[in-house]
Amino acid sequence: MNFETAFDQVLGKEAGFSDDPRDSGGQTKYGITEAVARAFGYTGPMNLLGLDQAKAIYRSRYWDALLLDQVASAAPAVAGELFDTAVNLGTEQAATFLQRALNVLNKEGSWYPDVKADGRIGPMTIAALREYVRRRGAEGQVVLLRALNALQGAFYVELAERRAKDEAFVYGWLLNRVEISIAAGGKA
Repeated sequence: MNFETAFDQVLGKEAGFSDDPRDSGGQTKYGITEAVARAFGYTGPMNLLGLDQAKAIYRSRYWDALLLDQVASAAPAVAGELFDTAVNLGTEQAATFLQRALNVLNKEGSWYPDVKADGRIGPMTIAALREYVRRRGAEGQVVLLRALNALQGAFYVELAERRAKDEAFVYGWLLNRVEISIAAGGKA
């Protein structure tokens, strides 16, 4: 998994312009909210945001911010999953899911110390991921993907329970966002 592949996969879910009044993100283009686009210096109408600018935002805001090149070197499918989750829920939530999952998969701290679930991937989270993958291998990556997806699915359900307007989106989120890549060894 690399940025180009992850970008293409996410773009398949996020292509086009959306202005659904029920969507808390407001206007989006290629899955990028107006607030994020403005934070990256885009000043035009959202429906005119260009693909190259969107790609640059995706790279900086999501891929690089989560150190996903380093994640991919240890667990490629996990990097793709975190990227997709970050685009939909934010980098802090994606990182927190990873940290929480690693903490409950570390044999009570005997394989590697718990990492602070602070929503920022840094050297300790990367080291924990590498050690987890070293010990568990390909099957362990599938289990980690399942844990990440379980956390993500629960997040969507809890969100819709708190905000009824999000019920309009839950089915699509669960259909398109909570999945395990067959290439990662998951089962359909």
